[in-house]
Amino acid sequence: MPNWAEVVTAIATVVLAAGAVAAIGAAMFAGQQVREARIGRQAEVAADFFRRWSDDPMVETRRLVASYRSPDELRDALLRHVAANDVEAYVLFREPDYFEQLGALEEHGGFDFDLIAKMFGAQLVERWNLWRPAIDAIGGPQVYPMFGRLVDKLRATATATATA
Repeated sequence: MPNWAEVVTAIATVVLAAGAVAAIGAAMFAGQQVREARIGRQAEVAADFFRRWSDDPMVETRRLVASYRSPDELRDALLRHVAANDVEAYVLFREPDYFEQLGALEEHGGFDFDLIAKMFGAQLVERWNLWRPAIDAIGGPQVYPMFGRLVDKLRATATATATA
């Protein structure tokens, strides 16, 4: 026959084990909620970001950029507009600024790289190549480091995929 000390110890052990199981379950549930909230936040940021690409100001910018026949012509026009402090300079800067923001968001966990690769992929590399002479003329890749880093990452992923 167990004495009262053994009974109290057994009951306390059962209560402690039940509490530990409940705490582990609560922690797992909280972790799942945090993951779902992060995914929801990233989806919201992505939807807003991709919507901005099609908004009137960015369409205006893309149309202006498309009016130049080559990267060198874009560079020359940008330098001319910057020197004259034309509104067109600010309109043109929207595009590399947009991609710089995208790169910063991706680097700091606000945007999933795979989503960027699927949504922009080769187009982002093409835009970098188009803008590269202008970027070099206004100070080099350090002017848009996140844009450049994102392009490098896309190129590395494309190379790794091609060789696999």
